Amino acid sequence: MNVADFRRELSKWLDAHDLSPGDEHGLDAQVAQLARVRRALWEAGWMRHGWPPEAGGLGGPSVLRAVLGEEVASRGLAEPGIWSMAEVLVPTLIDYAPPALAAEMVPRLLSGREQWCQGFSEPGSGSDLASLSTRAVRDGDDWLVSGQKVWTSLAQYAARCVLLARTGDPGHGGISAFLLDMDTPGIRVRPLRTLHGADEFAEVFLDDVRVPGERLLGAPGDGWRLAMDLLPYERSTCFWHRIAHLHSRLDRLLADGCEPDADCLGAAWLDLHTARCRSALTQRTLAEAGRLGPQTSVDKILLATAEQRLYDTARDLLPGTVELTGAGAWRTEYLYARAATVYGGTAEIQRNIVARRLLDLGKE
Repeated sequence: MNVADFRRELSKWLDAHDLSPGDEHGLDAQVAQLARVRRALWEAGWMRHGWPPEAGGLGGPSVLRAVLGEEVASRGLAEPGIWSMAEVLVPTLIDYAPPALAAEMVPRLLSGREQWCQGFSEPGSGSDLASLSTRAVRDGDDWLVSGQKVWTSLAQYAARCVLLARTGDPGHGGISAFLLDMDTPGIRVRPLRTLHGADEFAEVFLDDVRVPGERLLGAPGDGWRLAMDLLPYERSTCFWHRIAHLHSRLDRLLADGCEPDADCLGAAWLDLHTARCRSALTQRTLAEAGRLGPQTSVDKILLATAEQRLYDTARDLLPGTVELTGAGAWRTEYLYARAATVYGGTAEIQRNIVARRLLDLGKE
């Protein structure tokens, strides 16, 4: 099915099947709604397009997944951040897990039966991921993992975790990756309340957690390579979804009766349009090459700029919607947008990547 036919048929199906969220609010409701939407789309086949048959998919280009996410985000059917976790973790599992494990696990996430999380950051190793100290040691055919992770999105809901741990010497080459079952003894999850009032992130404590040897992703020492392959996915199809969500918020800003200001609105629209054009190029690159690299740092910089400008514009044109407690969604989303230059890699780190790896400007 080509992209135009896919979009047309998907739109018709969504028009005929009401997947709108209910009246409940909060993170519990968002996670439940995500599972509901994924389950319905999986059963109807839409969730399987763009994924390889060996992982339960129906094949086809990855852009079909981008179109699906765009429709979900623009219709407000699921929160775009948690929707996009599949786009980050599934390609990684397909590339690094034993084929039988990928075939077993991927349909569980895509069908809404499970939620997963990503165990990368640590209290002393955020942007400096290579310094992580969570350790995995051999114990027969298994591994015992001990340490702490932080900023682990939706860990309290997750059945599995793609986890990085040190299995060798300090540095990049001593890191390995595992698919961890979150109900394994020795795991403790403590949610963290964020500025925008949600427990979206969590700390994860691991105390001699036993991981079967067949849950190693790749070979020992492949963790850094896995991470470098995973991170561009955070900044590709996921961003296509988020940009669609932000365009819907720009439409809502106009609908909410903001005082017209052509300069402010034009600047917000231009930033979003620029990010969308860049994201479209990234989608084509992914479709043609099947892999992304450091160029996605440009996408991250543009998206963070556009997101913060949009919510700054809402603050300026809808007086009180951000400043007043209880003002509603605009306040919550404005506070969340403050983290746009931090989550998924800080703006400073992204600019360093652009300078060093794309422009070859050296380390200084």
